[in-house]
Amino acid sequence: MNHSATGDAVDETCVFCEIVAGRMPCDRVAEDATTLAFMDTDPGSDGHLLVIPKQHSADLLSVPAEDLVATTLAAQRIAKVLFAQLGAEGVNLLNCCGPAGWQTVFHFHLHVIPRYGDKSKDRLKLPFEPGMPSDADARAQYARLLSTAL
Repeated sequence: MNHSATGDAVDETCVFCEIVAGRMPCDRVAEDATTLAFMDTDPGSDGHLLVIPKQHSADLLSVPAEDLVATTLAAQRIAKVLFAQLGAEGVNLLNCCGPAGWQTVFHFHLHVIPRYGDKSKDRLKLPFEPGMPSDADARAQYARLLSTAL
């Protein structure tokens, strides 16, 4: 693995680094100096794609701020096009961080997932039940703990 001062520049064992290097095929959607967007091979909906920084960072906790910003702005630009070109009725922007957070490829990436009322185009289901508020005391305790740490 090659390293740079801001993190891992390239990881030869990383499938996304191999895509950036052109050694593995992908269906490219957009590219600039910092980011690459390509179609997800296991999509949750029609048009589901990924946006990655070209520089390797394992996850949300290690991605440099400038790569995080560039990746998020590219995802936003693409999300707008999903509405116009694919007729998306909504969009989810998702990052999975760590195995417990559903991360399976350890190169920071954002899923840009168009959402549709037509379930033949959209196979995702909400992983939790909205409208089930948590305990107010527990929320206050988490808020105090986190705000103190920040």
